[in-house]
This record gives sequence, C-alpha cells and structure tokens, in this order.
Amino acid sequence: MAAIKLGNFSRGLLAARSSADPRTNTLGWRPPLQTLSAIRCSSSIKSGHIPVGEGEGLIYVNSEYMESANQEPQTLIVKLDIFPHRLQWLLRGPLSHIQPLEGILRRINKPGLAAAEPLRIVERALPKELDLEIKEVVTRYKEGGAFVKYGLKSDLTDESIQQSIQENLRKKPINPWFNPFQNVDADLVRGTPWIEDLYRIPSQTLKVEFLSNSPDTSAAELTQEALYSLFRPYGKILDIQAQPSDSKVEPRYATLRFERPRYAVMARNCMHGFIVSEEAGGGKSGTRFKINYERKIKLFMIKDWILNHPRLVIPAIAALVATITVIVFDPIRTFFITLKIKSSFQAEENPVLQWIRKQVSRANMFSFGKQKSDPRGLAAIWEDRQKDIEQLRAWLTETAETFIVIHGPRGSGKRELVLGQALKEHKYKVVIDCKQIQDARGDTAKISRAAAQVGYRPIFSWMNSISSFIDLAAQGMIGTKAGFSETLDAQLSKIWQNTAVAMKRVALEGRSMEDKDSNMSEDEYLEAHPEKRPVVVVDNFLYDAEDSVVLDKLTEWAAGLTSANIAHVVFLTTDSSFSKPLSKAMPNQVFRTIGLGDCSLEVGRRFVLSHLDSEAGADNEANARRKETLHGLDSCIRVLGGRVTDLEFMAHRIEAGETPEAAVSRIIEQSASEILKIFILGTDSASSQYTREQAWDLIKSLAQSKDGSLLYNKVLLGDLFKDNGEATLRALEQAELISVATDKGFPRYVKPGKPVYRAAFQRLVENKTLQGRLDLLILAQLIGNENSSIKKYEEELQVLGSLPKYPWELTSRIEWLLRKVHGAQAKVLKYESDSAALSKILQKEN
Repeated sequence: MAAIKLGNFSRGLLAARSSADPRTNTLGWRPPLQTLSAIRCSSSIKSGHIPVGEGEGLIYVNSEYMESANQEPQTLIVKLDIFPHRLQWLLRGPLSHIQPLEGILRRINKPGLAAAEPLRIVERALPKELDLEIKEVVTRYKEGGAFVKYGLKSDLTDESIQQSIQENLRKKPINPWFNPFQNVDADLVRGTPWIEDLYRIPSQTLKVEFLSNSPDTSAAELTQEALYSLFRPYGKILDIQAQPSDSKVEPRYATLRFERPRYAVMARNCMHGFIVSEEAGGGKSGTRFKINYERKIKLFMIKDWILNHPRLVIPAIAALVATITVIVFDPIRTFFITLKIKSSFQAEENPVLQWIRKQVSRANMFSFGKQKSDPRGLAAIWEDRQKDIEQLRAWLTETAETFIVIHGPRGSGKRELVLGQALKEHKYKVVIDCKQIQDARGDTAKISRAAAQVGYRPIFSWMNSISSFIDLAAQGMIGTKAGFSETLDAQLSKIWQNTAVAMKRVALEGRSMEDKDSNMSEDEYLEAHPEKRPVVVVDNFLYDAEDSVVLDKLTEWAAGLTSANIAHVVFLTTDSSFSKPLSKAMPNQVFRTIGLGDCSLEVGRRFVLSHLDSEAGADNEANARRKETLHGLDSCIRVLGGRVTDLEFMAHRIEAGETPEAAVSRIIEQSASEILKIFILGTDSASSQYTREQAWDLIKSLAQSKDGSLLYNKVLLGDLFKDNGEATLRALEQAELISVATDKGFPRYVKPGKPVYRAAFQRLVENKTLQGRLDLLILAQLIGNENSSIKKYEEELQVLGSLPKYPWELTSRIEWLLRKVHGAQAKVLKYESDSAALSKILQKEN
C-alpha cells in the first residue's frame, strides 16, 4: 500500500506528544518498571494496561502495511493475526480456555502461517539484525493478534524499528492460516492501548469519544477533516459521522466506519488514549480519545424498534407464523385427508375389520357360517326405491355439474339409500355430518369435529383459544387485532380447502401418460371422467338453520367443488326449504332432487316380515309361531304408516314377544310423551317461534280431521295464526310436529310430521283433562288478542273524537271502527262463555 504522510497537522500532534516525558504515558500515569527473568507470554488484564518503562517499546502486528509519520513515537505496536476475530464467540464457548489453544498452535509450529506459539511468530516478524530484547508478549485472541514489549537500545529509535519491521514483513510476509491472501503488518502506538477481556466483538465501525485531559476544562470536538488525517493511515475510511449538533449526549463523539474490520482494530489499538494537542485543535489542555467498537446494528436497537412499532411487528409475526404453518403443516394435512378419502386407515371401511367385528359381536365367536346379506331386512324398501337408486347412480356418471339433494322426513332411510345402495360400489367418498358439527359447543369444538370428519390433522384447536387472548391483548395495546386467532369462518375455509386439494389429487391419481386423453388438462380430464370424482355426502343439512357460518361455508365449498368438477355433492336433508340456502351459493345452478316419502302399506308389510325372517334365521318353528301371532298386522302398519324407523321398531318388539297391537300401542304412547314434552311443556322460552297454544290447536285439529290433514290456507286464517302463521308453520315443520305437503310447488296440506303422530294426537286429545286445560289456555290467549284489538280501535276512536270539528269524511272510518269493536267484543263474550263451561267441566272431574 502506498505510504501516507500525515503532513503538518499530524507533525504538530506528534511533536506535542514527543515533548512529554518518555517515561510517562499519555494519561500522565507512570507505570512501575517490570523486570522479567525470562521471555514469557503474560496478560495485563487485571491492570488494563501494559506497563512500558524507560528504554522499552511495544509492538503489535497487523495484516495491512502502514507507513507512519517521520516522527519519533514512544512505542511500537505489532499485531499478529493468529486467530480470526469473527470467531470470537468460540473463545466464550468451546475455546474458553486459552492455554489449550496455545498448546495446539505450539504443536503446529508454523510461524510463516501465523499458526505457532505467538513468540515464534514475533521472532519471525522482527529482523534479527535489530537484536531487540523481547520482554513480554500479550496475546489478544479476540482481536486476532498480540502485543510485544521489547527493550529499546540507545542507538535505535522507534521510527527505525518500525521501518525495519515493515521492510522485513515485505520481504518475508507472514500469511495467517485462516486467510492466505492477508499479510501481517505493524504500526506505531500513539495512545495507551486498553487491555480488557470484555465481550466486545471487533467491527469495522469505531466510536471515538472526546474527553477532556483536565477536569477544569472541556474537551474540544474535532472536525471530520482532523479525524480523517489522524485515522486514514490505518486503512480506507468509508464514512465519518459527527454527532448531531442538537444532541445532548455527553461526552461528544464521532463515528468512523472503515472498509474492513482489521483497519478498525489497528486504529483502535494505536489511537486509544491519544491526546490531541492545543495546536492541533484539542483545546487548552488537550482532548483525549476514548475509542470503542460500534456494532452496525445493536441488539437493543432491534428490541427498541420492535417495542416501539407494535402495529407493524405484531401483524408481521402473525403473517410469518401463518406462512410457516401453511408451508409445514398443509402438506401433512392434505396427506391425511387423502388417506381418509381412500379409506386406507378407516376401520369402518375395512372389510377385514368389519368381518372380525361381526364375528366377535355374536355369541359364538367361532361361528363362521354364511351370514345374511341384509340383516335389517331392508331389501323390500330398496326394491320399492330401485328407481331412485338408479337415478342417483346415473347422475353420478354424467359429465355435467352434479348438485344432488335427497330430502325426506327423518327415518325415511336417506342415508342408507345413498351410502348403502347408490354409493355401495363407489370407491372414494367423504361423509360430513352437519349435526355433529353444529351440536358442538364453541368454535373450538366445531373446528375439531369438522376436521375429524375429513381427516384434517394435525389440528391445533386449543391454540385458537390462546391466540384469542393474544389478540385481545394486542387490541388493547395497538387498537386493532393482530390476526393471531382465526375465526370459525377462516378455520372452516382452511379445512374445506385442504379437503378439495386432496380430492382433486385422488381424482387425478389414476391418470397415466399412456392414456388416450393424456393431452387434456386437469380440468378437462375431470370433466370428461365423472366416474373418477369422489363423492361428498353432506348429511343432516339444515339441521340448525340459524348456524349460518357452518351452512354458508359448506354450501360455498360444495358449489366450488361441483363447478370445478372436483367432486359430486349429495345433500341429505329433512327441511323442504333447502332451495333457499343452496340457491344463494349457486344462483344459476339447477338442483337434482329426489324426494323420499313413507313406503306403501304393501312394502311396509314385506319389510316387517323380511325383518322377522332375518331375525329368526333357520328356526322355522319359531318363525311359524311368530307369524301366527301377526293377526291384525295390516291394521297396525296402517297406523304406523310407511316410516322405516317405526316399522323396524315394531318388528323388534314383535321379535321380543309382543303382539303387533301392543307394539304399536307402545310406539304411540312413546310418541305422545315426546310430543307432550317437547311441544306442550317445553315451549316457555321467549326465543321459541311458536306457542304451546298454536301447537295444541294443530294437534287437536289434525286429530279430529277425517283424513288426517288440514288445508294450509285455512290454518293461516285461524285466530291463532293471523300474525305470524307461515313462520309458525315453518318452525313446527322444522321441529317435525307437522309436515307441509305441496301441490305443484305450492303448500297445500298440513299433515302430522310422522304417520304415527296422528294416532298420538288422538291419544292426547282423548285425555279430557289435558284437553280442557290447554283449551282454556287457547281461549285466554284469544281473549287477550281480541282485547288488544279493541284497545287499539278505542285509541283511534279517541283520537278522532278529540278533533275540534267533526269532518264528514271520517264517518265511514268511525263506523268501521265501531263494527270492529262490536265484532271483537262478541268474540270475547263467546270465548269467555266457552272458558266458563270448560272450567266447570274441569272442576267436576275427580
């Protein structure tokens, strides 16, 4: 590197320095003489400085050649690059003991590579002709070098020693073992080096503080030009930043950033404690340098920035966590969903496990005989509904979008028809039960159940509660939520989205490049091969119509599956108003619908008999005796109707030894108890959309009707259904007390929710005490309604009567109000008369 002269300014500085007592350091402190009996490596950590006596000097070796000014410095510093300062953290950990490291370097003994005992490296760096007396070597591993104290002979100067060492290093360079392109160098010590063992990693930036050399005066702040002249000889300086003029931080300081850290290391060791004279701009008593390494980014600055910018940091952390979660866990979840769709680990779908379960469930575990293929005796039902089964299978093979709805009353066999018959041979299917999801308490439980139904795992549902607390704290601190916790809507979207990805992967799994349609895109392939698409069966759809979050996300997801030809979707519902939520998700889609009702009398009879035959097995005598007891079976089936669950229950009771009449009577009694408990005694809640009086009025009317049905419009015209009649009927239909039959798409008849309910209604009406008490409640409500109407009419008449002048235009209005009051009062009198009669009847009962 070219020599750099300091000029008149630096000469003035060094002249002021050389005028000081050579036996006293720049701080005015005179160290004691130290006589060593032998050359040894030592440490000055305890004192913090290396004592330099009269006739002694100090050498340090660095890796860059520097030429000092033509002045006589007091000491010389040599920096030995024997350990990289970027690995200083090793000295705090695995290499915390220096002696083992020195022992390793001593064994290597390669002074030319700076991989030897420090003394050997110093001996190679110093010319032999100088004949210097080396008294002490102080290693500085964290800065990658060592201090060398030597005895100064009378015929030599520090300047000549420096020039000789630099010339020797040019001729015989020493390359560090960790960097063969770097050379060892030496330079003068103008200040007092500070020997410390603090955990401060050398960096390329120095903080130079300006301290006063006398307590009576203040320090002078040097200009950038002065600092450049003093520090440029040690290496290329990238920037000099002076302290802001309005800053109140004391002492004043400046920041110097060198091109390389080793330049800053040499500058700190040479200039720490250096005193700038008054002539050079250091003030009256001089300005002393205090130099420390400055990190480019301090940890406390990062901490302060994070704490001072929570509006940016907290959402960024939330986004980072979400990104990591998607990258790491989404492929795992998709894999488990794929296993669920393919039924690889499902015990319910495994035929071997199913066979073992059947064998263990029987009394004789070793009965390996041939079992009935139709244990429930449903063959008669499926024969009657074979047309619906074939229609459903045909829809699943069409290339068009398949959005199928199977609706019918509870117990009509919708699930068995779809899963047990139409999809029996279908390979890939997923069943989602809305009832299980919507019955769960809380969002966390709903998320867990939805994930379990599609095989979405791992699912950290408990984290949602913790994240909610974090969001609450963040909202109190920054005013907005951080986004750590996710709503039920977002979590369900993730579950359904991953399920869609898995289903598409399954649908495309069998595709081969050898196929004739291998040139098709994925979407074209799925559209051309509907048999490859999985089937999603949504059971108990609209089970809880008020839970709009689950229903909306489910319908949107199903609409996306069908529109993208990823899967077929089949909805199973008991609610006849299914078209409204489905039309919201797919407004331009025509739904394929199949309505399942109760089976006919003949089919019901065959079902019961086939069920009994299946239960009897090979015991023909027992089966014959049972058939003899089936007297009046047709009349019993006529009472129960064609509801599969009721017919199956009756068959079980007959199998248990009861007669058909007793079994039907038990079913009617049980149904009557359920109706009484749910619709009569359990409707006190203010949130209920119907009253017990409205439910009882329908029960009594249906029990007394000839054909077991009421005209829909006549029900709405009744006194109890004037205000909210249609909403009440929809609520009672949803609760399955009644069913509304349609004619050409319009509601026409009101019937019992189940065929057996008509007999249950009749049994309830036969209880005169119950009937009388509930009729009294109905009359009381009717009287209250009429009195409210009369009060409203009277208030309007009072307003009209208070007018100052009687206008003839209001005559017809007044007459109308009077007629309304008269009619309402007549009804009140009739209702009160009926109520009095009922009260007398109830009082006469024992």
